[in-house]
Amino acid sequence: MIFASKDNTNSAAVQPLLNHLEKDVDAVYNILVDIIGSEKLVLKAGKLDAIKLLQSKNHNERVLALQKIVYEDPTLDAIPSDKEIPSILTSITERIADIIARRNMEEKIEKRITEKIEENHQDYVEDIRMQILKEEQPEEDSPQEKSRLEKLEKLEKINLTQSVMELLRPQALDEIIGQERAVHALKAKLSSPYPQHLILYGPPGVGKTTAARLVLNAACQEKHSPFKKDAPFIETDGTTLRWDPRDMTNPLMGSVHDPIYQGARRDLAESGIPEPKPGLVTDAHGGILFIDEIGEMDEMLQNKLLKVLEDKRAYFESAYYDPSDPAVPKYVRKLFDEGAPADFVLIGATTRDAMHINPALRSRCAEIYFEPLTPKHIETIVKNAAKKLNVNLADNVSQVISKYTIEGRKAINILADAYSLALQKSSDDSNLTITLADIYEVAQVSRLSPFIIKKSSDIPQTGKIFGLGVAGFIGSVIEIEAIAFAASKKGHGTVRFNDTAGSMAKDSVFNAAAVVRKITGKDIHDYDIHINVIGGGNIDGPSAGTAIMTALLSAITGEKIRQDTAVTGEISIQGNVRPVGGVFEKAYGARQAGILRLIIPKENEKDIPKDLLGLKIFTIETAEEALQQLLVKDSPIQ
Repeated sequence: MIFASKDNTNSAAVQPLLNHLEKDVDAVYNILVDIIGSEKLVLKAGKLDAIKLLQSKNHNERVLALQKIVYEDPTLDAIPSDKEIPSILTSITERIADIIARRNMEEKIEKRITEKIEENHQDYVEDIRMQILKEEQPEEDSPQEKSRLEKLEKLEKINLTQSVMELLRPQALDEIIGQERAVHALKAKLSSPYPQHLILYGPPGVGKTTAARLVLNAACQEKHSPFKKDAPFIETDGTTLRWDPRDMTNPLMGSVHDPIYQGARRDLAESGIPEPKPGLVTDAHGGILFIDEIGEMDEMLQNKLLKVLEDKRAYFESAYYDPSDPAVPKYVRKLFDEGAPADFVLIGATTRDAMHINPALRSRCAEIYFEPLTPKHIETIVKNAAKKLNVNLADNVSQVISKYTIEGRKAINILADAYSLALQKSSDDSNLTITLADIYEVAQVSRLSPFIIKKSSDIPQTGKIFGLGVAGFIGSVIEIEAIAFAASKKGHGTVRFNDTAGSMAKDSVFNAAAVVRKITGKDIHDYDIHINVIGGGNIDGPSAGTAIMTALLSAITGEKIRQDTAVTGEISIQGNVRPVGGVFEKAYGARQAGILRLIIPKENEKDIPKDLLGLKIFTIETAEEALQQLLVKDSPIQ
């Protein structure tokens, strides 16, 4: 009984404690349900193999289920005793408190993120809305901007007459005077199914640019031509084109506006995206790119142009371009990845020698030489311009103008100036006449001097001859004279020659001296000789050798030289006459000076037509043949 009485007493004392533990376990379960939710709690218990323990009526097993769920450890399998449960529940509640605290913090962060996304979304929507509003209805200009716009619009309403150069510029190919052969060649090369890149050489003011523009218009009408009717003609000047190593300012090839540089679009700059901008080579796609004074272009830019001609595309580079960036616009990506189309025909014009053009560029271009204009050409240009101005010309006006210039553009300028003077003097604009007095007044005010001076003569002279030179595709007559005196002491004579004439011309003097001795047997060291180039010009090249030899021989022998004849050709010490360059231009220079007969090396015979400018052309191979044509027949060599 005692034991029985004692057991009953202990059982009565333990029961309240068990009820308290069960309540604590139930409370923890309720907290988990509130945090996780009943469904998620059951799912989590299933994953951790704690379903049976969770549904058990034994609070010890339920505590083990709590441990597995809270600690997410399915390996726990020791059922805790009643003594262990209080400390386990304390640990579990602390863990639950950590979970609640973390969840609260996550909710705050998530809420802040949501607010930020919403805020940015609103800003983005507002930016788009403002952009659309600007496109649909541009924002109102400020008063200052309105005032400037009004001034600009007022200026637009003020128009003077068109420029005289625009009015008198040729409008058809048959109006281009003196360039029939060049225009024919130009048209043939551009009207072909396979048009060629071209370089046009020639003096200024002879119609190179106008011819190129008009030939393109004509080529667009040809059935075999690849040019469309709206083919572009893009014109630029090589003197204004400079190579920029950063490719920021390259109007020819195109440029890249990197986001850190001024000029980049705001939306692209903010995204760190570079913007390529195609240049003139792309503007000329499908047409003509005309570069005036191409010889003045930077050599590096000529090399870049050569690359574009080969690829028929212009490529862009930038350290800021990221091909993997999804924010890059499609057109930017296409320009960087594929380049911009640049399939065009290049026409370069220059007044300089071919040596100033990149050899690789020249090798890809056909070359056409425009001819210098003769006085007759200038007269025709002046008469045609007078018709367009609806003005009469007094006798010899066109001839006088032709004496002051060999450029068609300059001749028109002189005529336009004289036209203005005639308008001031005349009261009848309907019957206006330009007189010689008007031309001379323009010449005096503009300080013009006659470009062409007749130098030929019918009277033979001793020791004087006409050589020929060329500079900038303009030929000219070079007057060379020589005089000889017997030396005071035989064999101790001296030879003096212009220092300004150049070292090569001096070499020609000594070559000529050897030929003279071979022909006449006379030694120039027995004479004091002075050879002079009238005007002090520099003779760049050996082409005056034959002329110097003839003048030297005439001075020593006293024979006279024809003054209606000019000669060009290099003289060798063997007495052979070698070919020279620029014969075509030299022929024009000779004709302008009134020369009637032209002597050229035999090897230059094919360089000019036989009937060119009405000149009588003789070809020679030796010094003796030159002397036969230059010396007066009735004065035999001594």
